[in-house]
Amino acid sequence: MYRSGSFVGDHVSPVSGDQLQPNGVDLTLETVFEQREPGRIDRSGKEIGDRQAVEREETDGEVETYYLPPGGYVVRYAETVHIPDGHVGFIYPRSSLLRNSCMLNTAVWDAGYEGKGEGLLEVHQDIEIERGARIAQLVLAAADHDGTYDGSYQGENL
Repeated sequence: MYRSGSFVGDHVSPVSGDQLQPNGVDLTLETVFEQREPGRIDRSGKEIGDRQAVEREETDGEVETYYLPPGGYVVRYAETVHIPDGHVGFIYPRSSLLRNSCMLNTAVWDAGYEGKGEGLLEVHQDIEIERGARIAQLVLAAADHDGTYDGSYQGENL
């Protein structure tokens, strides 16, 4: 069973009222990265390739905007998320991304995970995205689990 947006909001920080949805919480864009070097995933571990933050354009002296041509980008969410015991987290793209020829790919977030997560933004048509714009929605589902997350991404980006 998926939990209510207010329940999810209790496990996200910071969160404002406009981020609360009936069934989840909108996550906002903090930073966009381009991967510059290859990574490696093998049977005994992983290595994340070097990344570089994409430069933001400042408009009107206040708003920071990313101009993204087609390609793949790693996005970091601005909010810290804690997946509570008895739950599993899923991140879905906001429909505004899809309607602008972009896709957000994400992974399962296990019970016990805490951090500022990341996703893969696939851009198929040039787009401008402001820092702080709502790009994803976190939902929590009740779930049985064996233990809690204690992997290498625990506490990431905090």
